[in-house]
Amino acid sequence: MTGSDIREKYLAFMTAKGHEVVPSAALVPDNDPTTLFTGSGMQPMVPYLLGESHPKGVRIADSQKCFRAEDISEVGDNSHTTFFEMLGNWSLGDYFKEEQIPWIASFYLDEVGLDPEKFYVTAFIGDKVAGLPKDEEAANLWADVLGKRGVTNDAAELGSADDASKRGMKAGERIFYYDAKENWWSRAGVPANMPVGEIGGGDSEMFYDFGTDHDTKFGEHCHPACDCGRFMEIGNSVFMEYIKTETGFEKLPARNVDFGGGLERITAVANGNSDVFKVDLLWSVVEQIERLSGKKYQDHLEAFRVITDHIRGAVFMIGDGVMPGNTEQGYFVRRLLRRAVRFADVLEIPAGEFKNLAESVIVKYKDHYTNLATKQAEITDAIEKEETQFRKTLENGLKQFNKISLQVHVQTKEVDGKKVIDQESATTKKAISAQNAFDLFTTFGFPIELTEEIATEKELVVDRGGFEKLMEEHKEKSRAGAEQKFKGGLADHSDIAVQYHTATHLLLAALREILGTHVHQAGSNITGERLRFDFTHGEKVEGETLERIEAWVNNAIATKGKVTIETMAKDKAENDKTIEGSFWERYPDEVKVYTIGGEDNIISRELCGGPHVKQLSDITGTFKIKKESSSSAGVRRIKAVLDVEQ
Repeated sequence: MTGSDIREKYLAFMTAKGHEVVPSAALVPDNDPTTLFTGSGMQPMVPYLLGESHPKGVRIADSQKCFRAEDISEVGDNSHTTFFEMLGNWSLGDYFKEEQIPWIASFYLDEVGLDPEKFYVTAFIGDKVAGLPKDEEAANLWADVLGKRGVTNDAAELGSADDASKRGMKAGERIFYYDAKENWWSRAGVPANMPVGEIGGGDSEMFYDFGTDHDTKFGEHCHPACDCGRFMEIGNSVFMEYIKTETGFEKLPARNVDFGGGLERITAVANGNSDVFKVDLLWSVVEQIERLSGKKYQDHLEAFRVITDHIRGAVFMIGDGVMPGNTEQGYFVRRLLRRAVRFADVLEIPAGEFKNLAESVIVKYKDHYTNLATKQAEITDAIEKEETQFRKTLENGLKQFNKISLQVHVQTKEVDGKKVIDQESATTKKAISAQNAFDLFTTFGFPIELTEEIATEKELVVDRGGFEKLMEEHKEKSRAGAEQKFKGGLADHSDIAVQYHTATHLLLAALREILGTHVHQAGSNITGERLRFDFTHGEKVEGETLERIEAWVNNAIATKGKVTIETMAKDKAENDKTIEGSFWERYPDEVKVYTIGGEDNIISRELCGGPHVKQLSDITGTFKIKKESSSSAGVRRIKAVLDVEQ
């Protein structure tokens, strides 16, 4: 089965169950500073899971394109990709476990045709300290599903992944209870970390058994959540049914279901092969690489996988309007392309052919993601320019390497037949030092393998151990910074942050009213403490004018007008001159338009994807501009707060 077959089959299946199918949201979230990319199917749905009414109703399904930048270094094995599609369905206070589990089981086992004898599931074991019960309901539903298909379905309590690796699995066991680290979802993690007012619930994952031998470096025994590669997770249903209160956990009056399943993984399992790169959606790129390089995939797995994944991710990113650059999202497009170019050189793909790999991606996806076809020339051109620029950078890096090598005299000794630095007779200053290798990587994009390759040609030695240490320190710093950037947009939908989202709309309306209609949004960053708004304007905004803008926003808030939402086709919205919007290319074919005010007094009508208050009376405090400054050429920046002390 092809990936397109399964995508269409899933959406048709959910439509038959009363779901409204919505288009994928853009890879770059709108008005959400907590994340750079849409990293899960749930992410665009968070406002609705937290109580906002969805314009399409209470049963929603989609196939959401996702990108996880933190997985770049993991690409090279048989299952990790940075870009992927997540099939999803949601119940927003409608059906619950008794419908979801039989439905999703029917899709996997009947529609896709997976072998039930290789199908394993998990459930939440409960939390005695938090007073949360074991999810026997989910386990019993799964037992019924499997029993009807003639599969033995004994349940086992495994607890933590560590406990599971010590216990292992016994014959006949198909349903496994894990603790909150494996089978609980909330924005704050496990129940003990959840603040009062936070919602969450146990989840139920599905795994497919490829029957490969267990690798004991991942634990003494295998189990479904083991990382050895025998089992592949292919879907997860989250049952959000609890809210944390001052006295403990209580059941929510309106419970939600959130399901997500990776399209590539489901397709791989359907075809009985654990290598996701052999799925047609990726294999078309692999085949083109084989033609261009004259080499076989099986002989160069890492290089083929990196190029295939990275070119696909870059194509989708550029298709959503993100161009290669040095900051934010653009940095990751640049990183993908440059890493892919390096591996293309390893495979000896002719330099002028690299950009043409984009075509094999677009051909596979253009029917579902039509923007890729319309932007094909733009995508190819951006890839070609980035490759050209990177090759110049590599050339400069080689010059820097040569400067370093002229200063190096290395004394080495033989250890197990390999040359290594003789620490007794040579200092790191006499070698290609760890710092030199690290600088070549961070400044010139030289992978350590390239540095070592050139060093070997010059009969030099690289302090690889020291380099790895510096890289680990660098990764730790990156992780610390990424904790907020890659939470999946779930970090701040607090009341005050939502108020700031709406206040930003009022600010833009005020700017366009007072400065002129040339003003458009150029970027925003919203937290629970303040808003930062960039807008197109060529000169400094004087203090007196800022006071007028403040007054305009506060007068608008005082009207206590309603905030309404409307879903419409993007081309219709774009042609409606009463609707203000920026970054149109980042939005799907169907968009949300927020209108503030009544029919006789429309204060703002704007394209948006962020959360908002229901009426302006929900905004507390006085709007106050703290600073106006330059952001970049032709772009100004305002920082403002909602001052509750006035």
